[in-house]
Amino acid sequence: MREQGQERPTWQQLLEEGTRMLSAAGVPDAGTDAWYLLSEVFKIDRVHYYMEQNRPVHQERFEEGYERYRELLKLRASRIPLQQILGNQDFMGMTFCVDENVLIPRQDTETLVEAVLEAYPERDLSILDMCTGTGCIAISLAVLGKYRSVTAADISREALRVARKNARRLFLVQRGTVRSASFQVSEEPWRLELKNWTISDGHPGEIDERCLTLLAGNLFENIASEEMFDVIVSNPPYIPSAVIDGLEPEVRDHEPRLALDGREDGLYFYRVLALECSRHLRTGGQVFFEIGCDQAEEVRRILTIAGYREIEIIKDEPGLDRVVRARWNR
Repeated sequence: MREQGQERPTWQQLLEEGTRMLSAAGVPDAGTDAWYLLSEVFKIDRVHYYMEQNRPVHQERFEEGYERYRELLKLRASRIPLQQILGNQDFMGMTFCVDENVLIPRQDTETLVEAVLEAYPERDLSILDMCTGTGCIAISLAVLGKYRSVTAADISREALRVARKNARRLFLVQRGTVRSASFQVSEEPWRLELKNWTISDGHPGEIDERCLTLLAGNLFENIASEEMFDVIVSNPPYIPSAVIDGLEPEVRDHEPRLALDGREDGLYFYRVLALECSRHLRTGGQVFFEIGCDQAEEVRRILTIAGYREIEIIKDEPGLDRVVRARWNR
């Protein structure tokens, strides 16, 4: 803490102060996180930082921002995730709102979205995202894939409120949008539909209508028995219960256990999904599941026993098993 009348620090000294504070608290990548907090509070980018790093911070700017900078550093030093402090996380080129009620989107999960986009360039598809959380998978598919219909389901109403915020900001307002709307379909079960009409890419002068639905429910409980999908995706809870207590404090203490805990062996939800997805997939439809990097063979076995075929393991950018893809032909 700087005493009144003490010489104003340079930008570099401010960053070093934050880095030392976070390093002392055991925060991984302390320098990077200190930079993000400095940038957030003082609204300075890298270019201007490097130009000004050895100059004292302007008096008024310092007085307006220093206490806030210290407050955010204390939050991060308590191991609250940086993304929750800033309130957002980038994913698939978009910025998603996050809070303590949702799993923070990871780059690993982009592998799942990219796999679906690559497998399905056509747009006349109906997709279900089970355990949607922030909505990052469903919204990315709806915006980037421009699919006709995407449904995003989650058991947590708090998570769905975050997904609704993201959907309204990212799905309803897109390039080429001529009209959009959102409306509550029902309160029990909670169901919200968002519709977007955009100028067609392939047919100038025509308008494409697309729908994104947010639905509350415990897995498939509020998916109508007759409702069928071309693709079902999921990033379910897959960490074994006993492992969670050994995770980093940012995950263990500040992300929702509901989104992490895959029961005793971490495979509970894959067993449920394998059975339930088969009841809601059209013939030839596919599932895409994110998995833990050591779960590929177990999930492959679960899907094989359940009757899926053409099972493929997809690796993420670092080369780890990350997504299982399988086809339902019955």
